[in-house]
Amino acid sequence: MKIGVIGTGNMGRILIEAFLESGAVKEDELIITNRTLKKALDIKQTYSGVCVVASAEEVVQRATIVFLCVKPLDIHPLLQRLSSFWTKKHCLISITSPISVEQLEAVVPCQVVRVIPSITNRAFAGSTLITVGKRCSLQCRNYIETLFRHISTPSYIDDEITRIASDIASCGPAFFSYLLQRFIDAAVAKTAITKEQATALTTDMIIGLGELLKHNLYTLPTLQEKVCVKGGITGEGIAVLEKEMKGVFEEVFDKTHEKFKDDIEKVKKQFGC
Repeated sequence: MKIGVIGTGNMGRILIEAFLESGAVKEDELIITNRTLKKALDIKQTYSGVCVVASAEEVVQRATIVFLCVKPLDIHPLLQRLSSFWTKKHCLISITSPISVEQLEAVVPCQVVRVIPSITNRAFAGSTLITVGKRCSLQCRNYIETLFRHISTPSYIDDEITRIASDIASCGPAFFSYLLQRFIDAAVAKTAITKEQATALTTDMIIGLGELLKHNLYTLPTLQEKVCVKGGITGEGIAVLEKEMKGVFEEVFDKTHEKFKDDIEKVKKQFGC
């Protein structure tokens, strides 16, 4: 089955690389394009069997499953441009959260799925968030789930939790990378440790933490209990975090939801909803 990818920016490229390196897709099964064609050609430099074409129209003509990896406000104009090329045999997969499968189904005749990936998928880890349209066949649904199971843990979600699920699974790596960088910077600023050593120790720590959780050796609460000895040093640090972090993530989610609602309103105007 031929798989098309329209848009080879950050997330489009991550999906392409993950699919190929996990063995989920063969190079000769992929047909890709990008508005700036050089980005697609750069991928072909590494994966020579991938087919690069000059236009989105050609991708839709040659592929059965088509990933749209473009910005939310670029999707409706693109769908209008491609309106005469979609057929019932196609499966359109959008990776953008503000656009619902219902909105997509209203403007294309094909099967529709929304999949929200994460940068962690590049390491064949983390979650992908899946919402299927009403026209999506069981065969298509099973194929897509199998495809993403190679690089992630697929999780089916409803529209009402799309934003918070995306905040956790997709935005979470950026949020916690920022916290870890602040953790490293503070260590360097306050002590004689070098940035290189602090970074190495922090990296090993977070990987180790992930392994403990992966193997179900501890839960998050029990991890704190095991490390945080009563009256000990870790407890003093936790006390500071409890004081200073109060309400931080609530505000983070308030802001992401506020932006999400704004994006939804802009999209609704495009789709005439």
